[in-house]
Amino acid sequence: MIDFKKHTLPNGLRVLLHKDSSTPIVTINTVYDVGAKDEEESRTGFAHLFEHLMFGGSVNIPEFDAPLQNVGGQNNAFTSNDITNYYITLPKQNIETGLWLESDRMLSLAFTPESLEVQRSVVIEEFKQRYLNQPYGDVWLLLRPLVYETHPYKWATIGKEISHIEIASMEDVKAFFFKHYTPQNAIISIAGDIDFEETIEQVEKWYGEIPAGNKYDRNLPKEPKQTEARFLEVKRNIPQNAIYKAWHICDRMNPDYYAIDLLSDILGRGNSSRLYQTLIKDKNLFTEIGAYQMGSMEPGLFVISGKVRKGIDMDTANKAIEDCLEEIKNELIDVDELTKVKNKVESTDEFGLMNSLNKAMRIGYFELLSDANLANTEMEEYVKITSENIKEIANKYLIPTNCSTLFYLSQPSN
Repeated sequence: MIDFKKHTLPNGLRVLLHKDSSTPIVTINTVYDVGAKDEEESRTGFAHLFEHLMFGGSVNIPEFDAPLQNVGGQNNAFTSNDITNYYITLPKQNIETGLWLESDRMLSLAFTPESLEVQRSVVIEEFKQRYLNQPYGDVWLLLRPLVYETHPYKWATIGKEISHIEIASMEDVKAFFFKHYTPQNAIISIAGDIDFEETIEQVEKWYGEIPAGNKYDRNLPKEPKQTEARFLEVKRNIPQNAIYKAWHICDRMNPDYYAIDLLSDILGRGNSSRLYQTLIKDKNLFTEIGAYQMGSMEPGLFVISGKVRKGIDMDTANKAIEDCLEEIKNELIDVDELTKVKNKVESTDEFGLMNSLNKAMRIGYFELLSDANLANTEMEEYVKITSENIKEIANKYLIPTNCSTLFYLSQPSN
């Protein structure tokens, strides 16, 4: 249970406060309601670029890391297709240093040509190393546009292509920042041994004068229903063949989400999962295999991926996956099997509440979804799921016409 208080500043900034007296460390988590889905198709990779630019100096503070390290703090960030998240952890007596740093980069970045060029080079190098020059690195650059025709989930967070970052101008960068990185588009969650009234006063001191920014309507194109199976085969210099299969599913707030999440665990979570037991242990067709759902805010994906054992025909391996799915679509799973995966979800959930960082991130994320209190009540939705629900969900979503399959084949370089 995460007890919290909520406060909203006049400029629209939402603040969530959680008191945790068990730790002398305080977390300041800032989640911005902007991700790769908010980019233009001809200018992708901007949200990820800003993850880097936000550490390159702000309007009044030329260097972000040094002042934080001087007071014993640490920081990091991540970007997804849905959100951009920054967090700071530091000793509780130095919380105001963290608020000073975070508020200044919300006010405005430095926007120096030097910072843009440095971070542009970092992102381009990351694109090359992680996505173009690493085995299996371009899988999502291939799979996303295969699965999505119109929705901006069709490009990865890193972007569609390097050229979009190479040609990004200072005007492009500034426009993206002042549209999305504003108080009314952000949520700050602070967790640790804090005093509520004092912390609110400090937040108002450092954030209260930042302009709210202009409201805008997010009008993302809807992905049409997939009505026929899609297939792509590529050859790469990789050690062994791989299969990736993706099905369209619901958005994160749809009631179906909880059964889908449990279904992914039944099929692919750990060595006791069905795919592992059948396709690796019993039939020896794969060397590794898993299933997961993307947890996207917009209608997302259910994915099965696996490395095929050498000498195994790809069609044979693919059919073996489909046979496992047919079994779960035609037969009710045992109550004990369902209970086991529910217990894993609950234990993971409880374990995640053991530090202030996870709690701050959790309430901030759920507040962005709809309501921070979902962090405390969501487990109840998992408990309600029955074997009948699992079978129904499998038959609703895991159908051939809703599936896109990528055969990623080994072709050693000469």
